[in-house]
Amino acid sequence: MIGLLARLGHATRTTIVSIGYATRMFFTILRASGGLWRRLRLVTDQIHFIGNYSLVIIAISGLFVGFVLGLQGYYTLNKYGSEQALGLLVALSLTRELGPVVTALLFAGRAGTSLTAEIGLMKAGEQLSAMEMMAVNPIQRIVAPRFWAGVIAMPLLAALFSALGVMGGYLVGVKLIGVDEGAFWSQMQGGVDVWKDIANGVIKSAIFGVAVTFIALYQGFESQPTPEGVARATTRTVVFASLTVLFLDFLLTALMFN
Repeated sequence: MIGLLARLGHATRTTIVSIGYATRMFFTILRASGGLWRRLRLVTDQIHFIGNYSLVIIAISGLFVGFVLGLQGYYTLNKYGSEQALGLLVALSLTRELGPVVTALLFAGRAGTSLTAEIGLMKAGEQLSAMEMMAVNPIQRIVAPRFWAGVIAMPLLAALFSALGVMGGYLVGVKLIGVDEGAFWSQMQGGVDVWKDIANGVIKSAIFGVAVTFIALYQGFESQPTPEGVARATTRTVVFASLTVLFLDFLLTALMFN
């Protein structure tokens, strides 16, 4: 019993310390971002780098998710004679939920792990320590550009996912099954609100971008400087980022679509 309490206390203390380190690092990134905008090339290069890592898998996934939504939505709506609302169903499902959430999960598994491994290998190779020895702040030079690149890239990738998902639903519902094309687009245009649906989806994806990118960078920056430590940090990135995205999705949905 005493051993169990000791392990529980140690785990609680470790968690609190980690939260404290993470909070301090987050505000350090924000403070270090002040002079970053004078060197926008650092951010734009990382947007290109991160976007290329995730573009193909997110585009293909969005198209196939649209295919599935088109099929399942038609089978469900057809039972109630409402198959003309297929476009509305596909669009709302993607812009409100599936676009931001699935994009964030794919981003965590593809670009997030890459960021963690990159920062972790820099730490293992003592490149971060060498920058500090040369009076270069590694948070400002390495971490902050990648953080803002992830925040900016996530809504763009989510928009691409949703757009290709809508096209996938159109191809299956209209071209393959035979739903009326005019009804497909008119129901979508009439039922999707720019501010309530699309804007809230963009806000969701931006918040997911902050969470996923920060978790990936923090895990890499605080990883053990060994190959095994970097591997464990990469695994933690996927687990923590995925759970955080799902929790934030529930919280934001409850607040936005109350």
